[in-house]
Amino acid sequence: MKSELIDRINQLARKAKSEGLTPEEKEEQTTLRNQYRMEFRNNLTNQLEHTYIMDEKGNKRKLGKS
Repeated sequence: MKSELIDRINQLARKAKSEGLTPEEKEEQTTLRNQYRMEFRNNLTNQLEHTYIMDEKGNKRKLGKS
């Protein structure tokens, strides 16, 4: 995940607390947060797709969707 994305999200959050955001900045904040969530979900999904579980008998099986 890009640190610039996180830095900008944090910068807008600090500004929102201290002085408020313009409508353009609120829109940017929403867009950046959605982008962050999408990247997070994709990374988690990718990690889970490559996760295996080993049973008591030592058999590996892929982690399935529930």
